[in-house]
Amino acid sequence: MEKKQFQTESKRVLDLMINSIYTNREIFLRELISNASDATDKRYYNALSAGQSGVDREALAIEIKIDRENRILTISDSGCGMTEEELTENLGVIAKSGSLQYKTEHADEDMSIIGQFGVGFYAAFMVSSTVRVITRSMTSDTAFCWESSGADGYTVTPCEKTEVGTDVVLVLKEDTEEENYSEFLDSYRISGLVKKYSDYIRYPIRMDLEKRRKKEDSDEYETYYETETLNSMVPIWKRAKGEADDAAFHAYYQERFMDYTPPKRIIRTDAEGMVSYSALMFLPSAAPMNYYTKDFEKGLALYTNGVLIMEKCQELLPDYFSFVRGIVDSQDLSLNISRETLQQDRRLKMIASGIEKKIRTDLEDFLKNDRAGYEEFFAQFGLQLKYGIYMEFGANKDKLKDLILFRSSSGDGYTTLSEYVARMRESQKYIYFASGQSAEKLARLPQAERVLDAGMEVLYCTEDIDEFALKVLMSYDNHEFRSVSEEDLELPDEKKGDTEEATREHQELLDAMKEVLGDRVARVGISARLKSHPVCLSTQGGISLEMERVLSAMPGGEGVHAERVLELNPSHPVFAKLVHLHAAGDEKLKSVTALLHAQALMMEGLLPDNMTEFSDALQDLLTE
Repeated sequence: MEKKQFQTESKRVLDLMINSIYTNREIFLRELISNASDATDKRYYNALSAGQSGVDREALAIEIKIDRENRILTISDSGCGMTEEELTENLGVIAKSGSLQYKTEHADEDMSIIGQFGVGFYAAFMVSSTVRVITRSMTSDTAFCWESSGADGYTVTPCEKTEVGTDVVLVLKEDTEEENYSEFLDSYRISGLVKKYSDYIRYPIRMDLEKRRKKEDSDEYETYYETETLNSMVPIWKRAKGEADDAAFHAYYQERFMDYTPPKRIIRTDAEGMVSYSALMFLPSAAPMNYYTKDFEKGLALYTNGVLIMEKCQELLPDYFSFVRGIVDSQDLSLNISRETLQQDRRLKMIASGIEKKIRTDLEDFLKNDRAGYEEFFAQFGLQLKYGIYMEFGANKDKLKDLILFRSSSGDGYTTLSEYVARMRESQKYIYFASGQSAEKLARLPQAERVLDAGMEVLYCTEDIDEFALKVLMSYDNHEFRSVSEEDLELPDEKKGDTEEATREHQELLDAMKEVLGDRVARVGISARLKSHPVCLSTQGGISLEMERVLSAMPGGEGVHAERVLELNPSHPVFAKLVHLHAAGDEKLKSVTALLHAQALMMEGLLPDNMTEFSDALQDLLTE
């Protein structure tokens, strides 16, 4: 028997295809089942074209058989089969695809061919020492056997086969310390792989499953085999709207993504055009335990014609929508493609763009028509949307700015930026915000007194990312963001002349207090923002006290400091005491200055810089 050589480069090409295109060995079963589905499609289509009626998909099943003793796994179909010439043409040339050629010849027909690059079959050699293809064409009375043990070559010989179709017979490799090939002789392992990768193949995939039962009139158990259909065949995302209700989608979500709670929202889309795809996505009700950690892996399951390409395709979701779960199914993507190639695929980028727009549009609708539900969702995932504004130097801020919510002084609920602007006073120039650990503390912040008294709303930035996100946004609807802790609030009724006059009058006092505090503050000044409190801290420059806290907690951020300004309330009795102490040359001015600085720090939730100094100053005051 003459052994024929592959018509491409020998072992090197075969090894390259197997090892570069596929990253895990279990994928071989997906490829062989997809090929079997293609062959069955061809037979089904040809029968319909020939006017044959009553062709039943159920009768065109794909069967899987396991022979543990001889280490043989067989995948059989009732498809179109191959002639001797087709065997040589399709299997003798690596990367030759009969499916692709058939699809090209029938380009105007509504049909689906999964494998289009002819390399999928060779994935069988990842797990097999020998591969035999026993096939009989629907156009021939003679069957042939193609056999190969790898890149050394192959043989084609006549053989016996009574029915039209193809049997792919795999003689599995022996186990090694590194690889367990025997796992593919376990019926439940094979069943799991079919469910994972080929659940939506349109023909039944059947296999005998080993089961146990009690013997009649005995407590002993016996083993028996029962033929089961392993795949569901019709994806839920391809069912018409009337064929699946929300309860069915919820059940699918909870089973598919192992979530004990139903999804907060279902997002469906079907797109046709330069690239066609269907998508079924979900907004979870709660964030996974590891969501805000480096261990969380985003991505949508990617299918082509119901066959799984990869479990989590990260390229389909931007980071700011990483909370979305679901699947995308497109007939325009190749099954035989690596992750590296997929990252450069123009069609995948078009799908990703469409998915991003659909999610964003749905979130906008969610916010508009189900405010309570959206606020519950935002409490779980809003942080990610705010990170999305900050990331990539604000490249996506315009897409996300109307989806974020803040607590504010207007009430207990959330507010959007557009709602804040709608409530602004006519003379108000800025969108004011305060940063801190809780809304309750921010409501009592001394720096916010004048803003609130002027009837203006203050946004409460209680998340670490909030102030950074607002800095990136810079403005909303032509209104800049301004922290209540910044030096110049530019309040509509603010009288700068009074502050400037008081500063000139008491400049020597301010200088004396600055000398006491040294580098702990950039300067000491007269405040126009305080009402009932004697003192507060503000900042000058681009870094606030809250930003300093966040940045200094990060690796390498220990040297980040805000330029602090100690502001005094000239209308408060404490200020009169300061004026008196300075005029009298009283040394207690130092103690009072230290106490006021400590008080301002504590109102910001910070500890005094020098606890001993603070204690001594307090002691001096108590023993006065």
